[in-house]
Amino acid sequence: MKQTYNIGNYSDTYNDFELDVPDRFNWAFDVFDKWGEDPSKTAMIWVGPDGSDREITFSEFTDRTNRLSNGLKKIGTNPGDRIFVMLPRLVEWWEIMIASVRGLFVPVPGTPLLTKSDITYRINASECSVAITDSENLDKIVEIKNDCPSLKTIIVVGDTTEHVKFEDLITESSDVHPHPNNLSTEPLIIYFTSGTTGYPKMVLNTHASYPIGHIITGRYWLDNRPTDLHWTLSDTGWAQAAWTHFYAPWNMGAAIFVWDMRGRFDASDTLKMLEKFPITTFFAPPTAYRMMVLENLDEFDLTSLRHCIGAGEALNPEVIDVWKKGTGHHIWEGYGQTETVLCVATFPGMKAKPGSMGVAAPGFKMGIVNENGEHLPVGEEGEIAISIKPDFPVGLFGGYWKNEEANNKCFRGNWYFTGDRGYVDEDGYYWFVGRADDVINSSSYRIGPFEVESALVEHDSVAEAAVIGKPDPIRGEIVKAYIVLTGKDLPSEKLKEELQNHVKTVTAPYKYPREIDFVEELPKTISGKIRRSELRDIEKSK
Repeated sequence: MKQTYNIGNYSDTYNDFELDVPDRFNWAFDVFDKWGEDPSKTAMIWVGPDGSDREITFSEFTDRTNRLSNGLKKIGTNPGDRIFVMLPRLVEWWEIMIASVRGLFVPVPGTPLLTKSDITYRINASECSVAITDSENLDKIVEIKNDCPSLKTIIVVGDTTEHVKFEDLITESSDVHPHPNNLSTEPLIIYFTSGTTGYPKMVLNTHASYPIGHIITGRYWLDNRPTDLHWTLSDTGWAQAAWTHFYAPWNMGAAIFVWDMRGRFDASDTLKMLEKFPITTFFAPPTAYRMMVLENLDEFDLTSLRHCIGAGEALNPEVIDVWKKGTGHHIWEGYGQTETVLCVATFPGMKAKPGSMGVAAPGFKMGIVNENGEHLPVGEEGEIAISIKPDFPVGLFGGYWKNEEANNKCFRGNWYFTGDRGYVDEDGYYWFVGRADDVINSSSYRIGPFEVESALVEHDSVAEAAVIGKPDPIRGEIVKAYIVLTGKDLPSEKLKEELQNHVKTVTAPYKYPREIDFVEELPKTISGKIRRSELRDIEKSK
């Protein structure tokens, strides 16, 4: 395919697009190492918690990850073995990911926010034989080791006397590593979904489909180029890190920026980083954008930025507007899942419809369908689905590992059912309504929580909002809102009434929240998505 750095004419690109998936492929050797042929080319700028920074080249990563892969083999790690990886934003996380590709090990990333029960479940479900963590999180692994029969080896980034020292695997191993000539269909990585209900499912991606599919993500949505420095605000434990802080930018030869910030997200400090370093492309989840637009953006010099992206949940149009007024940049929205690469987006150069996810990405045929897989008319709400016949798209996972029930539910007929609801307009733009189990039914009206939340956060007093359906004997459900305030106003009955009237004027009056609770924070998954299921459980228990 001709190398391009933006989508150009969308219709032409979409119609002509195809990705070549060879029978044998190893991303570390076939893509990453190619960028390292220039020994001076920067792969990463890393900033530590103390503010010190360092640059790492592609060739340095190649040397160390060849050694690491050999070191893992020396201690008995075999191709196909699962490795539980729980690290903060340390350079070693990226080294482990690359080395795993080389050695055909299967990393199972987890955030340091995981509890001991979370870790136990993940290690046992995925049958990990190795766990890698740092000194700060080591106790959590040690305390559950006896509850994890498959776990044989603990590797520590940092000092240790009782376990394998990460750095020793590198310094005591050879930098010569042959290309494994592996099949494209071999297992690459397992992520646990951060669903709002039930135990997390294991999403298994393979060696070619996932990294090659992220060409779509990096080339057309991130708009990454070899001259870029790209920053994604992402914990290493969830799939966005692999999406836009690993495969997608490095496919395009961009350098990535990593700030090992510890503790809670700070909007002002994040903006200062954008000011200090020459970051050109920037990804943040909606929650972070909502917090950053509360700052005085005029106080920051963001002239290095040229392109901004957001995903994870739909972004409020008013936030997009404030960000653009303050920085000069639109936030280009996209949609995908742990199970996919980018499959819907508004791409640079296209007409943007704020609040819309965008149009089908090249390589994906999307649809809004009913439960029988039948296409629904323009404007009618249904489930967002991906066509899998006659061609299975590159970048869509092949199924949940060891979970036939879940596979039978999401792969039906000609479609992969995403579990998300939305509609498509007359221009082919997709609009997110909510998870299938989040939609509120009130007096025969179907109300998407996001549109009520969007209306609420337009109000100056509201920092964040979560909306659920509360059981009601007359209406079936009523709309209830949980609100985190900005600090401009104190909680009061008067403020509740003001917010209710505000929603009535911004959106359809029947959507206004009949009940409002003010809270200090909202329950969220480890990937930052609001756990509306937890809020529903609270209401049921009252």
